[in-house]
Amino acid sequence: MTQYNRLKQYLPWVQTPVIINAPMSGFATSELAVAVTRAGGLGQIGFLNDKHMLGLELEKARRQLQGFIISSGQQETLPVGVGVIVFGSAWGDWLPLFSKYKPAVVWLSFGETEEFQQWTEGIRKSSPHTKVWVQLGSVRAALDTARVCRPDALVLQGSDAGGHGHAHGASVISLIPEVADTLQGNGIQDIPLIAAGGIMDGRGAAAAVVLGAAGVVMGTRFLAAEETRLPSEYREAILVASDGGQSTVRSRLFDEIWGPSPWPETYDGRCLRNAYYEDLTMGMPIPEVRTKFYSRLRRGQEGQLDTPDQPSVWAGTGVGLVKKMDKAADIVQEVQIDARKRLENGLSGLHTGMEV
Repeated sequence: MTQYNRLKQYLPWVQTPVIINAPMSGFATSELAVAVTRAGGLGQIGFLNDKHMLGLELEKARRQLQGFIISSGQQETLPVGVGVIVFGSAWGDWLPLFSKYKPAVVWLSFGETEEFQQWTEGIRKSSPHTKVWVQLGSVRAALDTARVCRPDALVLQGSDAGGHGHAHGASVISLIPEVADTLQGNGIQDIPLIAAGGIMDGRGAAAAVVLGAAGVVMGTRFLAAEETRLPSEYREAILVASDGGQSTVRSRLFDEIWGPSPWPETYDGRCLRNAYYEDLTMGMPIPEVRTKFYSRLRRGQEGQLDTPDQPSVWAGTGVGLVKKMDKAADIVQEVQIDARKRLENGLSGLHTGMEV
């Protein structure tokens, strides 16, 4: 059975290649998740560290997808995913929500293998039809988690991804093949791999499939979706950015600017470069950078910060390929159609961007 067919068994509505919106905390709400699912992808609701608010988003999704659930034959699960940041979260507190709404997928990220194991076991007991995906950013972590948890999919996040991720990592171009070979060498061949990081269009999606991915995650691309909950100045910063390898950087500053960061040292985050990052690179200590930031906020300019003074605009290296707003359904269908075309024609024109 192919990896795609394994996903299709419990996500019968998805089309190939499977397009998944990243569960971006605060940005990916039920509105985006519903739109992506209805378009033939897997829509996901981002992590909300508030059970009441997450419950409201799941209830909205259930109401909007009621007919869709019946037509797809998946009456046991709600056809969306839910993102969960594992560290700092008590797994038992969230199980009643999963038991009540039965999301098709719970996507676990940012934790240790033992934590992933506890969450996986708890979810499978409370909502047996819900599948568990685990996001990782290294070969060792992928192998450890595959052995201990046997997740239903591994989301392999490359270093090009925006937002939080492994501070030391590789791009999906090498991460996916090495994980695939390592798993196979250890007798593990039944866990689909999902590619995340730097995938913006049909070219990237087709390339990920050739590398061995059963589906692809897009975060930065969906920041330009009409259904994504995003401040207007944030969206404008995304649309005008270019040369993503230069205009984005990885740093722990984007969390520490608010105060001592709760994030484990394993992780940092990729954002658009800003004035505070430039201060840091010029040698200003983080406490002084933080003081400068809060000084601006106290002057009553919190809602009118220019792009260089935004504390954090999370975006990946593909941000230069995002040029306009689109409906989420149009993004899903455009990427799927272009990727299929390229795959059917042997990736002809993949490196040039020409139509095939």
